[in-house]
Amino acid sequence: MNSKSFQPLKTLLLLLSLLVAGCASTDKDIPELPVEEYFSTARTALDAGNYGTAVEQYETLEAKYPFGPYAQQAGLDLIYAYYKFDDPLSTIAAANRFIKLHPRHTHVDYAYYMRGLANFDQGITSISRYLPVDPSERDAGAANQSFQDFSMLVQRFPESRYAPDARKRMIYLRDNLSKNEIHAARYYHKRGAFVAAVNRADYVLHNFPGTSAVPDALTILVESYMSIGRSDLAQDAYRVLLLNHPDRPEITELRKKYQFPRSSSMNTTLDSGMSIQKPDTKS
Repeated sequence: MNSKSFQPLKTLLLLLSLLVAGCASTDKDIPELPVEEYFSTARTALDAGNYGTAVEQYETLEAKYPFGPYAQQAGLDLIYAYYKFDDPLSTIAAANRFIKLHPRHTHVDYAYYMRGLANFDQGITSISRYLPVDPSERDAGAANQSFQDFSMLVQRFPESRYAPDARKRMIYLRDNLSKNEIHAARYYHKRGAFVAAVNRADYVLHNFPGTSAVPDALTILVESYMSIGRSDLAQDAYRVLLLNHPDRPEITELRKKYQFPRSSSMNTTLDSGMSIQKPDTKS
């Protein structure tokens, strides 16, 4: 074969090599922006509510300048930007990363708070934002984690500016978690799993005393104990309900249904240490 037949191929290869070399030199010629410029652009976008742009700029800053005061502040700002960008998983990841890298930072309490806040919002789905869904009926996993996050914040940083709000959210979460247990107890009771219903209701009494779910837990105990033939334990639960929550409408219903007395001679309350026994049967 004549060598001239290879000439077009050689020319093509030469052009391709020149093109690749040109692209490489162009990339190298792009100047590296100073960290201050990345930070300024990101902060401007953040202040303007352009959270997507802010996230991109902060991520670039962290990648190019992972050390120094700008990187630390960018880490905190990125947590907020992710949260406002409606990305709770990235918010949690960014908060965890900041806590791990800067455990003694002056504002690490903010990372703990935002992690709790992101988990707090995790249970709010796109549907429940527009429909009247009872918060206690949502998955309790994120609520439990949020409670733990806020608890860690108030324990480690009791004087933090975020501690008061965290405590309020913990009260709200605790009440919803107790109601979540009541939903489960009713579910089991309705399906005839009475021992499981007892276990759930008893869990509320021992782990969520003082919440609005306690009267419901006592009512479920009465009904479930009667269903398994433990009228003695049912009457104990009824007496505690009568003494601690005498105005509950369930009392009249239970009294008529099971012929319970109108009053009780027991001088005890839940706070005095009375414990409702569990049945011997296991579930």
